[in-house]
Amino acid sequence: MVTTSPVAPTTTAAAANTSAANQLGGNFDEFLKLLTTQLKNQDPLSPLDTNQFTQELVQFSSVEQQIQTNTSLNTLISLQQSAQITAALGFIGHNVVVNGSTAQLANGQATWNYNVPKPATATISIADATTGSVVFSTKQALQPGQQTFTWNGQTSDGNVLTSGTYKISITATDANGQSVGVATQSLGAVTAVDVSQTPPVLTVNGLNFPLNQVVQIVN
Repeated sequence: MVTTSPVAPTTTAAAANTSAANQLGGNFDEFLKLLTTQLKNQDPLSPLDTNQFTQELVQFSSVEQQIQTNTSLNTLISLQQSAQITAALGFIGHNVVVNGSTAQLANGQATWNYNVPKPATATISIADATTGSVVFSTKQALQPGQQTFTWNGQTSDGNVLTSGTYKISITATDANGQSVGVATQSLGAVTAVDVSQTPPVLTVNGLNFPLNQVVQIVN
């Protein structure tokens, strides 16, 4: 599924730059005509101040350069957005790892990655993402580094749950009883891409994630 926007973000800016450039060109032509007329009809005994004309010419040149710079920047932005859209569309159907705590239970398995900064004892809880009810909980000793937690879809009582979206929560403490922060990531398939936003937004496990939150492509 791909969601598109009827108007590209840079269209309005590009039109504004074109209008500004056209207006500047017209004003500059009028200025030159006025300058030529004044020079032709100036009093030889009291010539016009050339410094004033020079300053006005410099101002016109500065504005023209600014408009050209804005046009170039809009072109670069447009190219970057096109590259992001192309990259985002390539994610559809692939499994990715994103920063978050929600994963999809499918075929009796849901997988999360987590990162622990130091040894800790943790309580890992799995809750239904819709109701918030905790369906599974376990205690584990965690070692520092990136690790994976795979849940088989069974409750703490051994009941098998249906496929759906579930959320992990990891509460950890070190040997001194101090809280240890644990960053979690979820694994899931990209089912949709919204290219009307910048950066494009991917739908993973029923949730939306900006393209820049993707940390790994699994396949």
